[in-house]
Amino acid sequence: MSTVLEIEKAIEKLPRNDVFAIADWISKRFSDAWDAQIEEDVLTGALDHLVNEALAEYRTGAITNFPPDAK
Repeated sequence: MSTVLEIEKAIEKLPRNDVFAIADWISKRFSDAWDAQIEEDVLTGALDHLVNEALAEYRTGAITNFPPDAK
């Protein structure tokens, strides 16, 4: 099994519980990869522009509550 199409076809043949197990595994793997990417972005400063933008908006009072109806 070396292509996504082959893997998809193999998954389609599995019992439902096995499909759920694979979905859980993929979800965890994605979540772990996402966390690692965010951590790397923070450490390298890739998100600094977003922090600076948020701080500038906060300092000038140009912010709104979220959700909008929150007080």
